[in-house]
Amino acid sequence: MEPQLLHDVTDSVATVVIHHPAKRNAMTAAMWAALPPLLSTLADDPKVRALVLTGEGGTFCAGADISTLRGSPAEAQELAVRAEEALAAFPRPTLAVIRGHCVGGGSQLAAACDLRFAESGALFGVTPAKLGIVYPSSSTRRLVSLVGPGTAKYLLFSGELIDAERALRTGLVDEVLPGDELAGRAAEFTRVLASRSQLTQAAAKEFANGRTDRDAYWAEQARGSGDTAEGVAAFLERRQPRFSWTTSG
Repeated sequence: MEPQLLHDVTDSVATVVIHHPAKRNAMTAAMWAALPPLLSTLADDPKVRALVLTGEGGTFCAGADISTLRGSPAEAQELAVRAEEALAAFPRPTLAVIRGHCVGGGSQLAAACDLRFAESGALFGVTPAKLGIVYPSSSTRRLVSLVGPGTAKYLLFSGELIDAERALRTGLVDEVLPGDELAGRAAEFTRVLASRSQLTQAAAKEFANGRTDRDAYWAEQARGSGDTAEGVAAFLERRQPRFSWTTSG
């Protein structure tokens, strides 16, 4: 099978799989280019309430396929940044499920997700210093927002790999689990995400990402949505809420 991004939608959760096992799921130029339109299609699907990004087999993503850098490194980086920004802008919650190596461009993609769950044996690295590449400013700011300037500098200056426990301590990942528990925990958590109010999630995502000019918009959305009334009624009646507001319309 050619290197590609696979996807499916099951029980309101979209799963995107980085599939290039011959090179530890390294991203080719074609794969970088394919991610934004794929995410746009999934964002337009009203059935999708959460998205999981993972890698084929025992590796998340070993970064960019280095052979793609022989032509135009700047063009390759532009494709990666465009894909990263599309992932960060996805309108529903996103979760990176990480096994094995999460390095270089793989770390870019993982950092662009809202949350990251990793197996205990996973390894993380941000490696442009090994190739003499200037890491994009947007990617650097995103990394700093997750782990702070000290850890970001450690990773960027050295290109060294860190283990999952250190990634957890520094905020690079949110949960670390044994390998045989990771898939089950991710499935359980995405079911929780899919059951919650998209109104709450969408507003919280914008605010957490630093947007400061939409308070009035979200207040209006809350007044007109009926989600608050439904949530309170469901709580008092001891039943699951049926939220109706969606990001797709």
